Amino acid sequence: VSHAAARIFREQESGSFVHFTSTSGLIGNFGQANYAAAKLGIVGLSKSIALDMGRFNVRSNCVSPFAWTRMIGTIPTETEAEKARVEKIKQMGPEKIAPICAYLLSDAAKDVSGQIFGARMNELFLFSQNRPLRSVHRSEGWTPQSIAEHGMPALKGSFYKLDRSADIFPWDPV
Repeated sequence: VSHAAARIFREQESGSFVHFTSTSGLIGNFGQANYAAAKLGIVGLSKSIALDMGRFNVRSNCVSPFAWTRMIGTIPTETEAEKARVEKIKQMGPEKIAPICAYLLSDAAKDVSGQIFGARMNELFLFSQNRPLRSVHRSEGWTPQSIAEHGMPALKGSFYKLDRSADIFPWDPV
């Protein structure tokens, strides 16, 4: 669909893509390797479109919607607190996602491209993007041994924790 729309947007010298990703791809989750890979791939596609099509006044952004779906409808609930949280999640419908999408598609967002947004109930998020956090170098280059002895210890303090979406968003939807 993006390929077909890109031709039209290029000819008319304007347009806006809104691609959908997921925190499964942005952050990770159990048992969703194929889904996570596909959703992170969407981020790469959207960013590439933003870079390639910007010269034609075409924008491309991603939205990671937090909404109740059949896929998350199987969340196990054992405690009353878990049941109450799921009831709040059930209130997160598409009507809470639509405003950010409508905005990104509008001329009001003419300067917004290459970004990743999240929409959860009444909250909006701007997600970070992959950038180097730290670098180390050796004028003589690296060997597996020097990486083990010097490289990894120098980088380890900047490692990300192996979090899931629930670890990043521990509070109830607002």
